[in-house]
Order: sequence, then C-alpha cells, then structure tokens
Amino acid sequence: MATIVCMKWGTKYGPEYVRRLRAMVQRQLVRPHRFVCFTDQAAGLGDGVEVRPLPAVKFPPGPERGWLKLGVFSPEAGLSGPTLFLDLDLVVMGPLDPFFEHPGKFCIIRDWLRGDRGVGNSSVFRFEGGQHENVLRQFEADPAAVMGRVRNEQEYLSEAAAPVTFWPGTWCCSFKRHCLPKFPRCYWQTPQAPADAKIVVFHGFPKPEEAVRGASHKFGLRHTKPTPWIATHWRE
Repeated sequence: MATIVCMKWGTKYGPEYVRRLRAMVQRQLVRPHRFVCFTDQAAGLGDGVEVRPLPAVKFPPGPERGWLKLGVFSPEAGLSGPTLFLDLDLVVMGPLDPFFEHPGKFCIIRDWLRGDRGVGNSSVFRFEGGQHENVLRQFEADPAAVMGRVRNEQEYLSEAAAPVTFWPGTWCCSFKRHCLPKFPRCYWQTPQAPADAKIVVFHGFPKPEEAVRGASHKFGLRHTKPTPWIATHWRE
C-alpha cells in the first residue's frame, strides 16, 4: 500500500492545511493508500488522517530550515513501502498516481534556483520507507558540520540520498516563479494555472490562502491578485 506523509510542527500552519491536503489527495490518488501526519499538535486534523508524533531529530540550536523533515527516515517513523512526502503549503491539481509510477529509488523536484547543481526541492519527494535510514544517521553523526556546510535540509537530502531522480519538469511548478506575473504586471494580471502541472508549490510569498484572496508583500513589490482557481482545488 502507498503512503502519503506530511508534517506539521509549531503554529505556522493551522489544522485546515492538513485537512485540505488530505482532501486533495483523496480526490487525486486512485490507488489504495494511507495518509500519515507527523505532528506535535493533533487537534482538528480531521478524519482519515493517521496521526503520529514527530520523530526525534537531534541538531543544535539555530535556524530550523526544515531539518525536522529528516525524521521520516528514522526507524521511529515506522514507514515502509512506497512513500510520498508532501509539504502542507501546496495545491494538488492533477493525478498523484504517476508519482508512484515514476522510476527511481529517490525522486524529488529539481530546485528552480539550484537545480543545475543537482539540488532538489523537498516539497514533494518519494522514497521507500525504511530504506534510507543512513540519511538521518549521517546527519546526526555531526549535525553542526552539516548545518555549517549546506543551507537547509533539501540541499543535504539531495546529496545524502544520491543518486536522486528528478520529477518531469512540468509536474511540480512554483506558484511564485511560474504562475505569478512579474512586477508591475502582477497588479493587473491574474496568476494563471500551468496547463500540465499536477502540483503547485507555494514557497515564501504568497501562501495558498493569500493567493486566493489576493495580497501584497515587500512594500507592494510583490503582489498577487485574487486567484480563484486555487480555491477550486485547495479545499476540503
């Protein structure tokens, strides 16, 4: 059976993000699957979510930068079989079954800024549960050294899980880079949905809820008009 995994820690995202992600997965994934959320706040996550505590990841104080994601590779996570990790702040627009059919032992988005260096974006990645425990083990052997050498968990993950396979370029797009018009056109043009995208990733500004209603950021230099097509998919 396939497994969908997400993580929620702290208060940055409310439980509605988990519920909406679960609903999008249900609508777009045909094969039998379970939906697991590792979290430190289980309230309000809704039906159909297998709630588990966050696996421990040992690292010194400093910028978090997603290091807790490495907990999915812990024996404590108890994962097995084909597993697809999804960030909370993304919108599923198309079929998810191809993400389980694509060849490769470890599949990940090619990062839009550093992809030419073999770096992935960990908003969407697939692995075989229980078969990459070395990723966490190597990190915890000297986390300070790793954190001093790479900027965040996805840079580390791209090298520790190598060789990685990148998803086809059209499958996962960035809302900020591929949908949002550049300044100043963003003030009069509504963001458009890429025709072939299965998942739209929201990193930085805006988040899905901001894009739905419209919002400005950075003294108005970043602006998005209300984008109703997001709400069509990002719902319970």
